[in-house]
Amino acid sequence: MKLSIIQPTHYRSPSDRSLHKTKKRSVVNLTLPYLASLVPAGWEITLIDEQLSDIDFDAPVDIVAITTWTMNSIRAYEIADRYRERGVPVVMGGPHTSFHSDEAAEHCDAVCLGEGEILWPSMLEDAAAGRLRQFYRSDKPCSLDNLPMPRYDLIDLNPYGFFKTFSVQSSRGCPFRCEFCSERLYLGESYRYRAAQAVVEEIKQIGAKNILFADSNFAGKMSHTMELMEALIPLRIRWSALWSAHLCKNDAFMDLAKKSGLLHLNIGMESIDSKTLISMNKKANKASEYRQMLAGLRKRGISYSLNFIFGWDTETEDVFPSTLEFLKKNKVPAAYFNILTPDKGTPLYDRMLEENRITNIDDLGRWPGDRCFIKPQNYSGETLEKNVRDLHNAFYSYPSMLARLPLPVTMGNIASWVINFSQHDVMRGDLKENFDSY
Repeated sequence: MKLSIIQPTHYRSPSDRSLHKTKKRSVVNLTLPYLASLVPAGWEITLIDEQLSDIDFDAPVDIVAITTWTMNSIRAYEIADRYRERGVPVVMGGPHTSFHSDEAAEHCDAVCLGEGEILWPSMLEDAAAGRLRQFYRSDKPCSLDNLPMPRYDLIDLNPYGFFKTFSVQSSRGCPFRCEFCSERLYLGESYRYRAAQAVVEEIKQIGAKNILFADSNFAGKMSHTMELMEALIPLRIRWSALWSAHLCKNDAFMDLAKKSGLLHLNIGMESIDSKTLISMNKKANKASEYRQMLAGLRKRGISYSLNFIFGWDTETEDVFPSTLEFLKKNKVPAAYFNILTPDKGTPLYDRMLEENRITNIDDLGRWPGDRCFIKPQNYSGETLEKNVRDLHNAFYSYPSMLARLPLPVTMGNIASWVINFSQHDVMRGDLKENFDSY
């Protein structure tokens, strides 16, 4: 039987209903080849990344599977509807269906609620037999032992350039309970990790020298992460990851990370204000320790980027110039500025819904860029959007880049310059309004 697994693209904005398309990607798609690796023998599989290639709706296919995030859900539903008009069964899964299962069920024949390792093979078996159920639920987390090798043989690697970066998953879940984060709600409450040697063997099989660890929190258990980093040293790779800010204070941990090939680190700093950090239940972050932490990263020559979220009840408009001053004073190489968006399923969503502070619940999370869908307490939504846009433009201006960034003489410094030029492009043309490059 013929199976097509599709990752939809998204529309550029509510006013620009053109599809977001690119000719290249910087990181090799993991979702599609990994889902393909879970398909039982006997299926003919086609993988379609719609951002890179068009969908041939007339091609012969027996089953269509669509992986869905909220941002591409509108397009995902359109794709599903077109196939069902042909009489082709459609199954859907992904983070979006975990929180919008009834909505998704209106556009497909079966909805996957849970991790694919447990549900995917049985869904395909039922689809082949013509007995699909509307919902497939997994009530337990999947073991990360003996995960299959992603089917990279099924995708065209040319759009990813010569120096390809491959994604590898070493863990799932997060040990923290931030009020705004929904990841643990669809990845499971428990933090799980793969054996270090299993991760190393996957990297060896891929044969790549550039790796992105696609984990919600790469260092959810420090002792295991140190074991993994020790095992990475002989591979002589360059790798990137996301972990919590407090780990950057641990000299032994950071020295080992650098020695094992850490190229770029993404950190959820979220805010420079202590009261705001407490309000979002970001207990591990201490604003008073940020300067020490960033000094350690500069000393080791590690490229890094910081994530910020604006719109909290504890903030006034002073937070925007204060954040910019902090970033420039500490010569932060890269930062991402986001507007608080309550994801369905989170305590933040429930609280704001009860307080009638969600302004457009239907569009929440559906569009790229930083748009305000809440009623901030201390300023208007329009003011919040303008301040975030102005902060981004000031931070990524050429004078700011020249003042903050070191000379691009190391791989880490080059990575920082590449990120800055990419984000500077967001300021050009119609991207000023909707931040489509995010």
